[in-house]
Amino acid sequence: MRIRLISLAGFVLMAGAVPACSSSQTPQVQAPTANSPASNPSDQGTLVIRANGEDFVRQGFTSKDGWKIAFNNVYVTLAEVTAYQTEPPYDAQADAELKAKQQISLDQPQTVDLAAGDATAEPVLVGEVTAPAGRYNALSWKMPKATTGEANGYALMLVGTATKGGQSLPFVLKVDEELGYQCGEFVGEQRKGTLKAGDKADLEATFHFDHLFGDAETPPTDDLNKQALGFQPLANLAKDGKVDVDVATLNQSLSAEDFRKFQAILPSLGHVGEGHCKETTLAKN
Repeated sequence: MRIRLISLAGFVLMAGAVPACSSSQTPQVQAPTANSPASNPSDQGTLVIRANGEDFVRQGFTSKDGWKIAFNNVYVTLAEVTAYQTEPPYDAQADAELKAKQQISLDQPQTVDLAAGDATAEPVLVGEVTAPAGRYNALSWKMPKATTGEANGYALMLVGTATKGGQSLPFVLKVDEELGYQCGEFVGEQRKGTLKAGDKADLEATFHFDHLFGDAETPPTDDLNKQALGFQPLANLAKDGKVDVDVATLNQSLSAEDFRKFQAILPSLGHVGEGHCKETTLAKN
């Protein structure tokens, strides 16, 4: 059984707020940006940045309303990915400024497919960067629209098939809302972000798609399922035996309540493991 350590309650937006190509090439090693202070090479290591859709994406799952969902592709575009050493430690749930004593960034946007590989695949590599040793306890990134490839024009694209009661619906969900996340320390079974000189350390941008569809293995009364959209509202929009929708279509075709729910879910997708993030792009709009 999958276990969630947190609920969605802290992420729900006020009603009325409007939220936000698979690259077959191996991501290139990125150089640190100008905001990274110079450091003695002997005091440096390599930060490895990955993106993870979890087993929900790699292995599939059943939505809160009984649709078995299997993903072919989950395209996410990541830009301005920045790792920080913060003091005091940054808390994304507190109304406090992120105070970095060190930061390092990947220069180039990357569009990755979180569903790439088999059911046991590792989280997808976004890039690597040489960085001063230390404890990287915060991570931020933006999700702009892809400019090339299958997901061109969209920040997020979900492609797969949903099955229920003998009915099988191919689906494509395209999101052109641009998002941004500012996160604290990675929370999980293993700690991440401690970089020793001459060594490597992982950091991870994690995406919780059960927040969108819900999870049949979680009680219906759990906040996650109460606030999730589920798949049935999308299934109701099927035409010619498939679902192919974007945000504009959802705005026109979903009930007002379901569309507000969809809007509120988008900012809650980004995490660092089970660690919390603050959505930063929509909050400015």
